[in-house]
Amino acid sequence: MVKAAVIHEKGAPEVFCWEEVDVPDPGPGEVRLRHTAIGVNYADTYHRRGMPHVIPLPDPPLILGLEGVGIVEALGEGVTEVAVGERVGYCKPPVGSYAEARVYPADTLVPVPDGIDDVALAGLMMSGLTAQMLLKRTYPVKPGDVVLVHAAAGGMGHVLCPWAKHLGATVIGTVGSPAKAGIALGLGCDHVIDYEAEDFPARVKEITGGEGCDVVYESIGKTTLKKSLASLKPMGLCAAFGHASGEPDPIDIIRDLGTPGAYYITRPGLHWYARDRATLLAAAADLFDAMRAGVVRETVGATYPLRDVAEAHRAIENRRTTGAIVLLP
Repeated sequence: MVKAAVIHEKGAPEVFCWEEVDVPDPGPGEVRLRHTAIGVNYADTYHRRGMPHVIPLPDPPLILGLEGVGIVEALGEGVTEVAVGERVGYCKPPVGSYAEARVYPADTLVPVPDGIDDVALAGLMMSGLTAQMLLKRTYPVKPGDVVLVHAAAGGMGHVLCPWAKHLGATVIGTVGSPAKAGIALGLGCDHVIDYEAEDFPARVKEITGGEGCDVVYESIGKTTLKKSLASLKPMGLCAAFGHASGEPDPIDIIRDLGTPGAYYITRPGLHWYARDRATLLAAAADLFDAMRAGVVRETVGATYPLRDVAEAHRAIENRRTTGAIVLLP
């Protein structure tokens, strides 16, 4: 038996229960792994609260968590992708990382190369691969582009901002308080806007000489989405990959997209962009190269014991964090 943070109903962070659970032997195509570090993502809070999500979840009781790093302990029949004793990471469904050990599909595991720290990777696996998707595939950033990154001092901002700057973009970051402005500047933002105190579409237009930005990496949702569209240049792209403030209001394809500037909007998801193993491994290799080169640096802002996952969720929901949160089994 191992310990895990189990929820028996959807709701506030208090629904987590620290319990013993049985971890079965791995079946065909599966491995059993023991976690060394576990990432906490904002999407985990959606799943806990029962908010709309794009991945299938079993009914409670269940163990949440999409991201982890650990050691392979046993192989199921037919597994050739990894070996016993190998360090591996993952950030794709099924959920279940909030546990000391688990069974997981072998074909979505990524071998971790030497020189990559477990805790650092647990704080970067999901955000790093998501940033790689957003910057290289959703909208391939090139020198001279102007990009707008919301929550620039947060976990995703810690990856998106320096990587976009490295690719030659002018980076505009938004933050929720003056205290986070300095963090965003340190991450490579050329301009920082406090969206609680300033009209950020107007500031973006001012910064860009009235033109607007090429792409908005939109993670806030309800309170910012339409303003993000208003920050775009004609035929600009809004990559709406999160909704931290709640589910956005419906978009009118004519009034919100067509009339203002023939905008594009997309809802990218890593589980769609990395559906096959070759694509997943190529994206991970790009992330590992960026980490080794110092383009993307460790983003961990706080660590918590796994049993204190409720407090970790409170911290991320109340915006008390800068950078990523990692749980330690």
